[in-house]
Amino acid sequence: MKDNFKVQLLEEVDIFLGGLHEKARTKIIYNLRKSQIVNDRELFKKLNDNVWEFRTLHNRTYYRLFAFWDKTKKTETVVISTHGIEKKTGKTPAKEIAKTERIMKQYFEAKK
Repeated sequence: MKDNFKVQLLEEVDIFLGGLHEKARTKIIYNLRKSQIVNDRELFKKLNDNVWEFRTLHNRTYYRLFAFWDKTKKTETVVISTHGIEKKTGKTPAKEIAKTERIMKQYFEAKK
């Protein structure tokens, strides 16, 4: 199957994933890959106009990788994942959305 988009993980995501138990990390990576192929709101959900999240539930813990789209190349669509969090409730903290928007702004300014 062909990926609908590519995913680029920023360094903070790598650090976050590296600090998790292997089974949680494996499930997050599996869900990330699956979301590239299958359109499923439970795996990849839009939070606002700019921010999305990759979602994983493992052992009653919610894992979120925040992301934004880079569609500047007409031939390739890339989703940039900025950072991740582990949480016990279903509600997404507003400060995490703001952090993603701040990183997105820096990313596109650096790209100019």
